[in-house]
Amino acid sequence: MESSSVEPTNLEFTDRVALVTGGASGIGAAVVERLLRGGASVAVFDLAPGGANPAAFAIEADVSNSASVRAAMAATVVRFGRVDIVVNSAGIGATGSVAEVNDEEWARVFSINVTGIARVSSVALPYLRESDAAAIVNLCSIAATAGLPERALYSASKGAVLALTRAMAADHLREGIRVNCVNPGTVDTPWVDRLLQSALDPAAERSALSARQPHGRLVAPAEIAEAVAYLANPVNSSTTGTSIAVDGGMHALRLRPVAR
Repeated sequence: MESSSVEPTNLEFTDRVALVTGGASGIGAAVVERLLRGGASVAVFDLAPGGANPAAFAIEADVSNSASVRAAMAATVVRFGRVDIVVNSAGIGATGSVAEVNDEEWARVFSINVTGIARVSSVALPYLRESDAAAIVNLCSIAATAGLPERALYSASKGAVLALTRAMAADHLREGIRVNCVNPGTVDTPWVDRLLQSALDPAAERSALSARQPHGRLVAPAEIAEAVAYLANPVNSSTTGTSIAVDGGMHALRLRPVAR
């Protein structure tokens, strides 16, 4: 099953300002491109902003550092005067079982993948409260809902993102702020590519990861971006506190093996 590129039917984000963390590469970059095509003005927070889409306002920012986040938010507001949409895409991977991951790595991954969402969202809240169509979209993972081998720390962090999304949705619904998340399967990103290249047989590992998803391939970043756009779109004003799985059916389908 091949992926398809879906063009927006209208400029649904015209006059909206979106902030995307981790927006200079991978899923974040695809989200930035999709929001720009939808008519949004986009700010990118990234450790390496040089790779960001030149149509976006890219700022060096470290989501694990509160001062860095506050400075980047201040620059965004100076540039655009408002924030309507926050997409928390910044995150890092981690491999290993609980027997293999040390305390420092637990703290580092949670600070970026979980507390990073809280840092960015908290400084954005005063501006989101002023928007008539405020939305926060967090990037979660299939690892939050399915047990994957050698992903204890990563899975724990993404499970926390799923719970945090629901709690934030409850806290801020009556302020007019919708909060949702997207749960990707294995996405064809630079991080996954580096992981594959470290395997003894990269081609075999890629085939195994593709076969793990019922539709038989890795998920394209553009597919994740479309789900983010749906959740951020102000027309979907009754959608909050939920997650959308974009994983080829991995979370729910149990297909029979293909006959050889």
